[in-house]
Amino acid sequence: MTAKNGSVFVLGGARSGKSGFAERLAFESGLERHYVATGRAYDDEMRERIRAHQVQRGEGWQTHEAPLELVGTLRALDAADRVILVDCLTLWVTNLMMEAEETIDAQSASLAAHIAGAKARVIIVSNEVGLGIVPDNRMARAFRDHAGRLHQQVAAVADEVHFVAAGLSLRMKG
Repeated sequence: MTAKNGSVFVLGGARSGKSGFAERLAFESGLERHYVATGRAYDDEMRERIRAHQVQRGEGWQTHEAPLELVGTLRALDAADRVILVDCLTLWVTNLMMEAEETIDAQSASLAAHIAGAKARVIIVSNEVGLGIVPDNRMARAFRDHAGRLHQQVAAVADEVHFVAAGLSLRMKG
């Protein structure tokens, strides 16, 4: 069953243009814009990436940081007059693996259930990590597996799914 709130799942590789695509969708919605950031700035390079994303988005966004409590943050923001852009699920999975790996499956199911019933238009961005070679270590394989299962759950409930490569979107669903 898919949501009926106009939810959108945007997948793509690194630097594929997926965040910009998702931001344009949010802007075009005409709704009050909320940005939910899952990343953490552990070093100067990541701080610069976050700053660049903020500049790219421009003004008119309310930003919320949710490195672990993504579902709770989405619940607190859920309202029909809002669009909520989550960027990105793979950083969220990384954070969960570092601090709460035993809850990833439950958290993933909770996220998918929230998206399916959300009042807000939810746009979710994530890195597709399953197109490359099999990783050579257990942690990297676990990450790929967690992300792949989460992506399947989110894609199943989203109204639309887009794959972005080279700045171009391919609509996969909806």
